[in-house]
Amino acid sequence: MTLINDLWNNGKEDDWHTALANYWKYVKPTHFAIEKEFDSLNTNFVKELNSEEWYEFLLKKYFYWKYTAPNRYATTTAYLKYYKTSPCRIEELLLIKKRIFDFDKENIVSGLKICLSIKGLGPAGASGLLAVLFPKHFATVDQFAVKALLGVDSLPEIKLIKSMNPDQLKIKDAVILIEIMKHKAKELNNKFLTSFWTPRKIDMILWSIHR
Repeated sequence: MTLINDLWNNGKEDDWHTALANYWKYVKPTHFAIEKEFDSLNTNFVKELNSEEWYEFLLKKYFYWKYTAPNRYATTTAYLKYYKTSPCRIEELLLIKKRIFDFDKENIVSGLKICLSIKGLGPAGASGLLAVLFPKHFATVDQFAVKALLGVDSLPEIKLIKSMNPDQLKIKDAVILIEIMKHKAKELNNKFLTSFWTPRKIDMILWSIHR
């Protein structure tokens, strides 16, 4: 497998596609179906979900996809279940969904803050929800993205990345990481004369490249 520094600075189109295909080797068998579903998610379908359906989507699909360790899934969904304690709270969750679909997708901070208002989500979880729903605009940020990008010596943001705590990313960290992946996707599309690359695909590569 090509090292991230070589891929980032000198990778040919085939190299990038090979790196993306590598992602699927590390998906747990228990999560393969949800990964495939999210890889081609119908965003309009999610947009039209009612309050109960939206809650079930988060509980049984998104949180299950994001928090693959059983203990983390149990911890985060315990917070999410707050919304089932009364009718007004489940409607509150639906209003958050409306805000998620209405905000300006170029405003990374706004999107993260809206998703952070969902109980159980931190910056990494918020970024993942945005990446799943709007892969052309957002990327998932996590410890793997940070650790992989530390291997790219040409990044102008390398000092900022070195200052991040990979296990406790802040909103400002998430913004920096998403901007890096957005820029790379745009660069690859321009270089290879395509529209294939998205920030979400870049995060898939960063998640898996050094495993």
